[in-house]
Amino acid sequence: MTEADHAETPDIPAGFARHTRPSPLTAPWEPIYSRTTADAVMLGLRIRDAHTNSRGLAHGGLIAALADAAMGYSCAHRLGGGERLLTASLAIDFLGSAKIGQWLQFEPEVIKLGASLCVVQCFVTADGARCARANATFSVAKAKV
Repeated sequence: MTEADHAETPDIPAGFARHTRPSPLTAPWEPIYSRTTADAVMLGLRIRDAHTNSRGLAHGGLIAALADAAMGYSCAHRLGGGERLLTASLAIDFLGSAKIGQWLQFEPEVIKLGASLCVVQCFVTADGARCARANATFSVAKAKV
């Protein structure tokens, strides 16, 4: 994201740009942003009505789905991108709530990277306060030719 792009979206933290890997599941939740480091692919979004449950809080399904995505992207990134990853297990603990207008950020950490399995955890924050913790194991398979 250039300085000019960031000036157009001042409510998006520095270093985040529009995520370039949309899916049919996440299409209604756009815009979603990402930031790639040497170790991880972080996701983030500004919470809107489309992200909430009937109480106006970020829906747990949204948080679980985006945590799963961020963890999978991070494993793929660390593996170099030539493998397919399939979620073998996913667990999430909800620690607090996230409200409309808050910046929801997914911060994965790859714990173990192997030839057949990848283990990763993810902390989810709402305006910097932890609201969820997830962990997953992914099966690693060769990319289809």
